Amino acid sequence: MRIKSFDELTIQDNFIFQKVMLKKPICKAVLERLLDISIKDIVYIQEEKTLDVSLETKSIRLDVYVNDDKGTVFNIEMQTSKDMEELVKRTRFYQSILDMYHLQKGQKYMSLNDSYIIFICTFPVFSGNRHKYTFKNICMEEHDILLNDGATKLFLSTKGTKDDISKPLQRFLDYVDGQTASDELLRDIESAVDEAKHCEAWREEYSMLSMDHYTYWKEGVAEGRAEGRAEGLAEGKAEVVVQMLRKQLSLEMIAEVTKFTVEEVTAIAKEHSLM
Repeated sequence: MRIKSFDELTIQDNFIFQKVMLKKPICKAVLERLLDISIKDIVYIQEEKTLDVSLETKSIRLDVYVNDDKGTVFNIEMQTSKDMEELVKRTRFYQSILDMYHLQKGQKYMSLNDSYIIFICTFPVFSGNRHKYTFKNICMEEHDILLNDGATKLFLSTKGTKDDISKPLQRFLDYVDGQTASDELLRDIESAVDEAKHCEAWREEYSMLSMDHYTYWKEGVAEGRAEGRAEGLAEGKAEVVVQMLRKQLSLEMIAEVTKFTVEEVTAIAKEHSLM
């Protein structure tokens, strides 16, 4: 799979999306539109926050990670990979790490923040008909009983066909899907996208991070399995490692993305005289 150049990136690409969401008025307005709520204020917990609970657990990087004035935690990501099984499991993992991170030793469980994990998907999700799928824990025997644990997972799709969302949200999803900006917020987003595309520091950051490597690698795995080319798959994964090493990414980051061990990444680096 060919990796997009920086100039080809749009609001659909999470790298540009998270840069646009660094503009506080836009981020606040987007949250309000996605959730149909009113927010007094938001606070960035930390740009590109990486949460580590312990040395033994996997880290997660949260690109858009904010609190509102009531302490509610919001994590928003743009998703273009169509691996729904992976995305669903990711929301579960994100939730567990968020809770463990915010619940300090000795604190009571009631101190846990309400949280929203929001994925904006550029492809059909679940049944493929709805634009919006909101998940909360309910009683399977009596569906009107909510667990009320404060955890919400939200999947939005630009490809929904039902008339199931507000007009402002529909305009937002249409814009993400490639249509013209049709209201003030969307025009502000469009301007912010253009500003991001002219930032040389972010151009360099994109070049260094190569954020699309993960999607590239996952699709290569799927193609390799489908065609039964185990040897070719291994070579393809190794080539991704080589490219990332040349971008000077850390051994730990490469291992996390490719699912190799640090030792395997080190061996590939030595084999190609990259360390």
